[in-house]
Amino acid sequence: MQPPRLQSTLARAVVPVAGGLAFFGLLALGLWGAAAVISRNSDQTSANLAPTTYEMGSATMIAEIIADEGPIVLQDLVGDDQNIVLSWNEETGFAIHLAHPADREANCPVVVQQVASATFEDCDGRSLTVDDLALPPRGIAPEVSAAGLLTLDLTADA
Repeated sequence: MQPPRLQSTLARAVVPVAGGLAFFGLLALGLWGAAAVISRNSDQTSANLAPTTYEMGSATMIAEIIADEGPIVLQDLVGDDQNIVLSWNEETGFAIHLAHPADREANCPVVVQQVASATFEDCDGRSLTVDDLALPPRGIAPEVSAAGLLTLDLTADA
């Protein structure tokens, strides 16, 4: 016995398309549900979705790179479209700053880093050094392990 067949041309055209749309709709709903469970519906970034630390590698190698080429600008690691600047000097070691002037809001970002230097230019064309940049929220800091690896802790204190 043969399975029943759709008789009209319209039904034979619409039913497979509707079935495909229903399949992809259920697939999207399932993926959305899985993401909601993983994130626990939190609006805050967590270790479930994004790491709270950033492994940079050998502290000695990173210090040499910064000494030769200037501070490293890292794109949007702390959220809210805030770039950070990793600097180093022999006296104080590694430091993190936000990539905007300390005397301005975050809507005036550092526009340009002068090549191979620690000099930046802000949105108003002013020349800035790393010390002129804003400090990150408390808790965001570089850490050097006993093995000599540099890790950036990107978790701000509550």
